Amino acid sequence: MSHALHDVANGTLFGVALNYNGLLQQRLTEFEQPPYKQAPVKPVLFIKTPNTRNSHGAEVIHPAGGERLQPGPALGVVIGKDASRVSVADALTHVAGYTIVNEYSLPEDSYYRPAVKAKCRDGFCAIGPDLVPVSAITDPHQLTLKLYVNGVVAQENSTANMVRSVPQLIAELSEFMTLHAGDILITGTPEGRVDVQPGDRVDIEIDGLGKLTNHIVAE
Repeated sequence: MSHALHDVANGTLFGVALNYNGLLQQRLTEFEQPPYKQAPVKPVLFIKTPNTRNSHGAEVIHPAGGERLQPGPALGVVIGKDASRVSVADALTHVAGYTIVNEYSLPEDSYYRPAVKAKCRDGFCAIGPDLVPVSAITDPHQLTLKLYVNGVVAQENSTANMVRSVPQLIAELSEFMTLHAGDILITGTPEGRVDVQPGDRVDIEIDGLGKLTNHIVAE
Protein backbone atom coordinates (compact mmCIF):
# COMPACT_ATOMS: atom_id res chain seq x y z
CA MET A 1 0.00 0.00 0.00
CA SER A 2 1.45 3.36 -0.99
CA HIS A 3 2.12 5.87 1.78
CA ALA A 4 -0.50 8.29 0.42
CA LEU A 5 -3.12 5.54 0.28
CA HIS A 6 -2.23 4.24 3.75
CA ASP A 7 -2.53 7.73 5.23
CA VAL A 8 -5.95 8.34 3.69
CA ALA A 9 -7.45 4.84 3.78
CA ASN A 10 -6.86 3.67 7.34
CA GLY A 11 -10.44 3.08 8.49
CA THR A 12 -12.89 0.20 8.48
CA LEU A 13 -13.04 -2.23 5.54
CA PHE A 14 -16.68 -2.78 4.53
CA GLY A 15 -17.38 -5.61 2.10
CA VAL A 16 -20.54 -6.05 0.04
CA ALA A 17 -21.51 -9.55 -1.04
CA LEU A 18 -23.63 -10.39 -4.10
CA ASN A 19 -23.11 -7.04 -5.83
CA TYR A 20 -22.56 -8.44 -9.33
CA ASN A 21 -25.57 -9.43 -11.41
CA GLY A 22 -24.02 -12.65 -12.70
CA LEU A 23 -23.27 -13.85 -9.18
CA LEU A 24 -26.75 -12.94 -7.94
CA GLN A 25 -28.36 -14.82 -10.85
CA GLN A 26 -26.30 -17.92 -10.03
CA ARG A 27 -27.67 -17.96 -6.48
CA LEU A 28 -31.33 -17.07 -7.08
CA THR A 29 -32.57 -20.68 -6.99
CA GLU A 30 -30.80 -21.21 -3.67
CA PHE A 31 -32.36 -18.04 -2.24
CA GLU A 32 -35.86 -19.24 -3.11
CA GLN A 33 -35.41 -22.21 -0.74
CA PRO A 34 -35.92 -22.12 3.05
CA PRO A 35 -34.84 -20.43 5.23
CA TYR A 36 -34.37 -17.47 2.88
CA LYS A 37 -37.43 -17.56 0.56
CA GLN A 38 -36.13 -14.56 -1.40
CA ALA A 39 -32.97 -12.80 -2.51
CA PRO A 40 -31.61 -10.08 -0.21
CA VAL A 41 -33.39 -6.75 -0.56
CA LYS A 42 -30.63 -4.72 1.09
CA PRO A 43 -26.86 -4.87 0.62
CA VAL A 44 -25.32 -7.93 2.31
CA LEU A 45 -22.49 -6.50 4.38
CA PHE A 46 -19.43 -8.04 5.95
CA ILE A 47 -16.35 -6.60 7.63
CA LYS A 48 -12.75 -7.36 6.77
CA THR A 49 -11.07 -7.02 10.15
CA PRO A 50 -7.86 -4.96 10.63
CA ASN A 51 -5.65 -8.08 10.64
CA THR A 52 -6.66 -8.74 7.02
CA ARG A 53 -5.02 -5.57 5.71
CA ASN A 54 -2.32 -6.28 3.17
CA SER A 55 -0.53 -4.34 0.46
CA HIS A 56 0.79 -4.33 -3.09
CA GLY A 57 3.70 -6.74 -3.56
CA ALA A 58 3.05 -8.52 -0.26
CA GLU A 59 2.66 -12.21 0.47
CA VAL A 60 -0.67 -13.90 1.16
CA ILE A 61 -0.61 -17.10 3.19
CA HIS A 62 -2.34 -20.14 1.73
CA PRO A 63 -3.92 -22.01 4.65
CA ALA A 64 -2.67 -25.53 5.34
CA GLY A 65 -4.92 -28.54 5.80
CA GLY A 66 -6.47 -28.85 2.36
CA GLU A 67 -8.22 -25.47 2.42
CA ARG A 68 -8.88 -23.64 -0.85
CA LEU A 69 -7.89 -20.00 -1.31
CA GLN A 70 -9.68 -17.70 -3.73
CA PRO A 71 -8.73 -14.12 -4.66
CA GLY A 72 -11.52 -11.61 -5.24
CA PRO A 73 -11.03 -8.63 -7.56
CA ALA A 74 -12.95 -5.57 -6.40
CA LEU A 75 -13.17 -1.84 -6.87
CA GLY A 76 -12.36 -0.09 -3.59
CA VAL A 77 -14.01 3.23 -2.75
CA VAL A 78 -12.14 5.34 -0.21
CA ILE A 79 -14.38 7.64 1.85
CA GLY A 80 -12.99 11.18 2.02
CA LYS A 81 -15.41 12.82 4.43
CA ASP A 82 -17.93 11.46 6.90
CA ALA A 83 -21.18 10.30 5.30
CA SER A 84 -24.40 10.00 7.28
CA ARG A 85 -27.79 9.68 5.57
CA VAL A 86 -26.44 11.05 2.29
CA SER A 87 -28.48 11.03 -0.89
CA VAL A 88 -27.50 9.17 -4.04
CA ALA A 89 -26.98 12.54 -5.73
CA ASP A 90 -24.51 13.73 -3.08
CA ALA A 91 -22.77 10.42 -2.39
CA LEU A 92 -19.71 10.88 -4.60
CA THR A 93 -18.87 14.18 -2.89
CA HIS A 94 -17.97 12.03 0.13
CA VAL A 95 -15.44 9.94 -1.83
CA ALA A 96 -11.70 10.66 -1.79
CA GLY A 97 -10.92 8.26 -4.62
CA TYR A 98 -10.66 4.69 -5.82
CA THR A 99 -8.21 1.85 -5.39
CA ILE A 100 -7.92 -1.86 -6.13
CA VAL A 101 -8.87 -4.44 -3.51
CA ASN A 102 -8.13 -8.16 -3.60
CA GLU A 103 -10.65 -9.63 -1.18
CA TYR A 104 -9.20 -13.07 -0.46
CA SER A 105 -11.50 -15.72 0.98
CA LEU A 106 -11.99 -19.41 1.52
CA PRO A 107 -14.98 -20.76 -0.44
CA GLU A 108 -18.28 -20.05 1.29
CA ASP A 109 -21.52 -21.97 1.68
CA SER A 110 -23.72 -19.05 2.67
CA TYR A 111 -23.79 -15.56 1.23
CA TYR A 112 -26.31 -14.51 3.87
CA ARG A 113 -23.84 -15.13 6.67
CA PRO A 114 -20.32 -14.66 5.32
CA ALA A 115 -18.07 -16.68 7.61
CA VAL A 116 -15.53 -14.79 9.67
CA LYS A 117 -13.08 -17.70 9.48
CA ALA A 118 -13.35 -17.69 5.68
CA LYS A 119 -12.88 -13.96 5.17
CA CYS A 120 -10.91 -12.60 8.12
CA ARG A 121 -7.60 -14.45 8.11
CA ASP A 122 -4.37 -12.50 8.35
CA GLY A 123 -3.51 -10.70 5.13
CA PHE A 124 -6.79 -11.54 3.37
CA CYS A 125 -7.46 -7.99 2.10
CA ALA A 126 -4.80 -6.54 -0.18
CA ILE A 127 -5.26 -2.87 -1.07
CA GLY A 128 -3.39 -0.70 -3.56
CA PRO A 129 -1.18 0.21 -5.17
CA ASP A 130 -2.44 3.80 -5.17
CA LEU A 131 -5.33 6.10 -4.35
CA VAL A 132 -6.70 7.49 -7.62
CA PRO A 133 -8.77 10.66 -7.17
CA VAL A 134 -12.43 10.69 -8.21
CA SER A 135 -11.68 13.33 -10.84
CA ALA A 136 -9.34 10.91 -12.67
CA ILE A 137 -12.05 8.29 -13.26
CA THR A 138 -14.73 9.37 -15.72
CA ASP A 139 -17.22 6.66 -14.70
CA PRO A 140 -16.56 4.11 -11.93
CA HIS A 141 -19.33 1.95 -13.42
CA GLN A 142 -17.53 1.33 -16.72
CA LEU A 143 -14.28 -0.23 -15.50
CA THR A 144 -12.91 -3.60 -16.58
CA LEU A 145 -11.57 -5.83 -13.79
CA LYS A 146 -9.08 -8.56 -14.66
CA LEU A 147 -7.58 -11.21 -12.40
CA TYR A 148 -4.32 -12.77 -13.58
CA VAL A 149 -2.80 -15.91 -12.11
CA ASN A 150 0.83 -16.28 -13.17
CA GLY A 151 0.24 -13.82 -16.00
CA VAL A 152 -2.83 -15.58 -17.43
CA VAL A 153 -6.29 -13.99 -17.26
CA ALA A 154 -8.37 -16.17 -14.93
CA GLN A 155 -11.36 -13.87 -14.37
CA GLU A 156 -12.71 -10.80 -16.16
CA ASN A 157 -15.76 -8.64 -15.58
CA SER A 158 -16.91 -5.02 -15.55
CA THR A 159 -18.20 -2.69 -12.87
CA ALA A 160 -21.07 -2.07 -15.32
CA ASN A 161 -22.46 -5.37 -13.98
CA MET A 162 -22.73 -4.22 -10.37
CA VAL A 163 -26.19 -4.62 -8.80
CA ARG A 164 -25.86 -1.36 -6.87
CA SER A 165 -23.80 1.59 -8.03
CA VAL A 166 -21.21 3.28 -5.85
CA PRO A 167 -23.60 6.16 -4.95
CA GLN A 168 -26.40 3.67 -4.19
CA LEU A 169 -24.16 1.69 -1.85
CA ILE A 170 -23.00 4.80 0.00
CA ALA A 171 -26.58 6.07 0.33
CA GLU A 172 -27.96 2.74 1.58
CA LEU A 173 -25.15 2.12 4.05
CA SER A 174 -25.14 5.66 5.39
CA GLU A 175 -28.87 5.34 6.15
CA PHE A 176 -28.04 3.36 9.27
CA MET A 177 -24.36 3.99 10.00
CA THR A 178 -21.91 6.79 9.46
CA LEU A 179 -19.14 6.07 7.00
CA HIS A 180 -16.03 7.84 8.21
CA ALA A 181 -13.19 9.41 6.31
CA GLY A 182 -10.64 6.67 5.72
CA ASP A 183 -13.14 3.83 5.46
CA ILE A 184 -12.95 1.63 2.37
CA LEU A 185 -16.03 0.27 0.67
CA ILE A 186 -15.26 -2.99 -1.17
CA THR A 187 -17.94 -2.88 -3.87
CA GLY A 188 -18.17 -6.62 -4.51
CA THR A 189 -16.41 -9.41 -6.35
CA PRO A 190 -17.83 -10.90 -9.55
CA GLU A 191 -18.77 -14.51 -10.20
CA GLY A 192 -16.16 -17.04 -11.31
CA ARG A 193 -13.73 -17.07 -8.39
CA VAL A 194 -10.74 -19.34 -8.92
CA ASP A 195 -8.41 -21.27 -6.63
CA VAL A 196 -4.78 -20.23 -6.23
CA GLN A 197 -1.85 -22.22 -4.87
CA PRO A 198 1.42 -21.52 -3.03
CA GLY A 199 3.92 -20.17 -5.53
CA ASP A 200 1.30 -18.36 -7.61
CA ARG A 201 1.54 -14.68 -8.51
CA VAL A 202 -1.85 -12.95 -8.42
CA ASP A 203 -2.46 -9.62 -10.18
CA ILE A 204 -5.63 -7.56 -10.31
CA GLU A 205 -5.91 -4.87 -12.93
CA ILE A 206 -8.70 -2.28 -13.06
CA ASP A 207 -8.94 0.38 -15.77
CA GLY A 208 -7.23 3.56 -14.65
CA LEU A 209 -6.22 2.18 -11.25
CA GLY A 210 -3.11 0.21 -12.14
CA LYS A 211 -2.28 -3.32 -11.02
CA LEU A 212 -2.25 -4.87 -7.53
CA THR A 213 0.14 -7.81 -7.10
CA ASN A 214 0.43 -10.48 -4.40
CA HIS A 215 2.47 -13.66 -4.02
CA ILE A 216 0.84 -16.76 -2.54
CA VAL A 217 2.99 -18.65 -0.02
CA ALA A 218 2.44 -21.83 1.96
CA GLU A 219 1.48 -21.59 5.63
